[in-house]
Amino acid sequence: MARFLPRWAEVVELTRHRTLAFVRQPEAVFWVFAFPPVLAAVLGFAFQGGEPDPSIIGVVEASGAGAGPSSTLDPAAPAEAAAASWVARLEADERVQVRRFATRAEADRALRGGHVDALVLSVAPPELRLDPVRPEAEVARLRVLVALGASDPERLAIHELTERGSRYVDFLFPGLLGMSVMGTGLWSIGFAVADMRQRKVLKRMLVTPMRHSSFLASFVLSRMMFLAAELILIVGFGVWVLDVPLRATLLSFTVLCALGAFCFAAIGLLAVARVRTIEGISGVLNVVMLPMWIGSGVFFSYERFPEAIQPLLRALPLTALNDALRAAMIDGAELGQAAPELTIMLIWTVLPFFLALRIFRWA
Repeated sequence: MARFLPRWAEVVELTRHRTLAFVRQPEAVFWVFAFPPVLAAVLGFAFQGGEPDPSIIGVVEASGAGAGPSSTLDPAAPAEAAAASWVARLEADERVQVRRFATRAEADRALRGGHVDALVLSVAPPELRLDPVRPEAEVARLRVLVALGASDPERLAIHELTERGSRYVDFLFPGLLGMSVMGTGLWSIGFAVADMRQRKVLKRMLVTPMRHSSFLASFVLSRMMFLAAELILIVGFGVWVLDVPLRATLLSFTVLCALGAFCFAAIGLLAVARVRTIEGISGVLNVVMLPMWIGSGVFFSYERFPEAIQPLLRALPLTALNDALRAAMIDGAELGQAAPELTIMLIWTVLPFFLALRIFRWA
C-alpha cells in the first residue's frame, strides 16, 4: 500500500497544477463557467412558452394569378368573388398571416424558399400547395382547412410538392453547404492561429523578415486549397445521392463558394486576433457562429423572426451566402442577381481582414 502513496501524491500535485493553470486563464474561465448560463438564459427567454406563431399563407393576386404556367384561374366575376371570399376568411383568422404575391412565379419561389408555409391558389376548386416534410406546413394545412371550412376535399384540392427543387431537402442543402463553408473556415484558421500563439510560434515568426499582411493572407489562401475537395465531396453527395438540383453555372457557383470561404476566413482571423488559448478561441467562435446557426436560414427561413430584426439577419454573412446559394442552385440565378448578397460578403471579407491586421497580437 505504501508504494502507491508516492504515485497518488503525483496525481494530486499534477491535478493541482492543472487546476491552477486553468484558473489563471480568465478567458477560459469565462467561456466555461459564465457563458453557458448566459446562453441558457437568453435562449430560455427567447423560446419560453407562448402563443404559437401564425402560419404564413401565400396567395396570388387575381390580376397575376394566371402568370404561372400551371394556373387555371377562371377570369369570370363569380370566380373572382369566390377567391376574394376565401382570402377574406383567411385574413380574418388570427392564426393565419396572409402574404400576397403579384405573380404565380413569385409565389412559387417564396414557397420553395420557405418564406411561406403553404400557398393557396384561386383555381376551381381552390388548391393548397405545400411540402408535407416541413412541420410548419402540416400546421398550415390544418389552419387553412379550419379557416376556409373546407373539410370536404372537393372544396379544397391539396397538392403536396414532390417536384425536384420544391422539396425541403432542396431548401436545406444549400444552407448546410453554407454552414460547412463557415464552420471549416472559422475553426481551421482559429484553432491553427491560437495553437501557434499558445506554443509561442508566432512570437518566433515575428522576428523573421516577413510582412504581417503576408502571414495573415497565407491563412486565407491556404483555406482555398481545401475548398475544391470539400465542395466536390459535399455537392457530389447532394446532387447524386439526394438528387438536389444544381442549376447554377460553374462560374457562378464557384465564385459564390470562393467568396464565402474568403469571407469566413477573414472573420476567423479577426476572431483569433487577440485570443491566447485554445479554450478562448473555442468560446469566441461559438459566439460568432451561434447567431448565424439560428438566424441565417440554415434549417428554416429567417423570416420566421420578428420583422424588426430581419434586416440585421440579412446583413449576416451566412445569410447572404445561403440566399445566394439557394437562388443559384434552385432557380439558376446568375451573379448579377446576387449582387446584394455578394456585396454583403465582400464587406465581411475586407473589413475583418484589415481590422485583424491592425489588432493582431503576436505574443
